[in-house]
Amino acid sequence: MRLSLVILPLLLACLTACTRPAGVLFEPASSVHAWPTPPDEARIRYVGEIRSESDLKPARGVGESIGRFLFGKETPKGMVGPLGVCTDGGDLVFIADPNAQTLHVFDLASRRYRQWTPPPKSPRFVQPIAVAFDAGRVLVSDSAAGVIFEFDTKGVFRGLLGEGVLQRPCGLAVEPGSGNIFVADAAAHQIVVLSPDGTESARIGSRGQDAGRFNFPTYVAFDSRARLYVSDSLNFRVQVFGPHVEFIREIGRKGDMPGYFAQPKGIALDPEDHLYVVDANFEAVQVFDPDGNLLMTFGHEGRGPGEFWLPVGISADPKGRLWIADSYNRRVQVFQYLPAGGNP
Repeated sequence: MRLSLVILPLLLACLTACTRPAGVLFEPASSVHAWPTPPDEARIRYVGEIRSESDLKPARGVGESIGRFLFGKETPKGMVGPLGVCTDGGDLVFIADPNAQTLHVFDLASRRYRQWTPPPKSPRFVQPIAVAFDAGRVLVSDSAAGVIFEFDTKGVFRGLLGEGVLQRPCGLAVEPGSGNIFVADAAAHQIVVLSPDGTESARIGSRGQDAGRFNFPTYVAFDSRARLYVSDSLNFRVQVFGPHVEFIREIGRKGDMPGYFAQPKGIALDPEDHLYVVDANFEAVQVFDPDGNLLMTFGHEGRGPGEFWLPVGISADPKGRLWIADSYNRRVQVFQYLPAGGNP
């Protein structure tokens, strides 16, 4: 009897202390982590990072608090080596993690975390490295399996695309309007175009250094005018093509100066068609205007805010947020593009 009189108040005190409302996802912005630095006007601001389910800061109720009191705190599930990232344009964030052989799904609205993998008896993830969102579905390219895994927006596996067509698929993007899927096939040194149902409809380029040819292309993206951008990694450039796949220009070349590339990987276009190119060797992101002129660079090697360790994938959402897969730091960093003259 005396023991219960001691334990019950302790339990009630613990439950009171351990229950909590949902926390703030990203802390208020600091002017310290913005680029360029003063006195220039900031155009990129660090927002925060996601490493594991605990970063969603969900509310904790009495039931969970009792479980934590009785059985201890569980290790939060998180990333091992994220390479690809995208959003649904809203609050769902999808992260391809080949080292974990899974797709992490963070729901910023419900504060729920999930892992999507194909069901038993279906082909399994081997090396999922890139992800793209298309209306009503999520597409994950697997470079080792040589296919694209398709899921619906609830995580139900719907099948494979590109079987027998793709060799080493890397980045992928869905063409606005047509719904065609453009895939950077690094081993084929081509951009393979699949119809929405996964049937091969075209191939762009071949191996080489001339305009319209590629040397291990890795990522693709579209701007608001349906122009195609290709990260032509071992040609150390980004190639730009018009809506009819006519060559427009190349951006960058091999070198270690601003505007040059050493290992260009992920690419993305923000709502104003600024081009962001992740360079895994420079541990930085270079930003270009729609005409291919270098505007600025942000990031350097490290583990802190705005620092990177082998960054790879990048995605820009309609709100101007930039999501960057910082692979060796086992996280995705989030930045905000700031239009000239004020906040978004």
